[in-house]
Amino acid sequence: MPRLPLAFFSAATLCALGGMTWGVIMAASNDHGMMPAHAHLNLMGWATLALMGGFYALTGKGGRLGWVNFALSAGGVVVTIPSLALLLAGNKAAEAGATAGSLLALLGMLVFLVVVFSGWREPKAA
Repeated sequence: MPRLPLAFFSAATLCALGGMTWGVIMAASNDHGMMPAHAHLNLMGWATLALMGGFYALTGKGGRLGWVNFALSAGGVVVTIPSLALLLAGNKAAEAGATAGSLLALLGMLVFLVVVFSGWREPKAA
């Protein structure tokens, strides 16, 4: 497998493992106060990164823009999730991190959109 999809799948799998472990801990402690951050980790980390990795694996696209997509999207998860957890725990100063991480993730999705739409410019296969 090419490195770009492998990077997306590696990050997605780490997020899934973290999200599942976090869910088990919340269930065992009967404290679900971090559920929004847990859900964001699963959606932004596991689902979104895995879907992007699947796209890159299936299309063979990537290059520089693909790696920019990976850096922004994975970086968005790394910044958003801890910041959101801190915010949910009552640390209002973490709002800046949650906002910054969300903007990184949004930029990552915009780059992904450019990569996906660039397929419309390619000549049709015979």
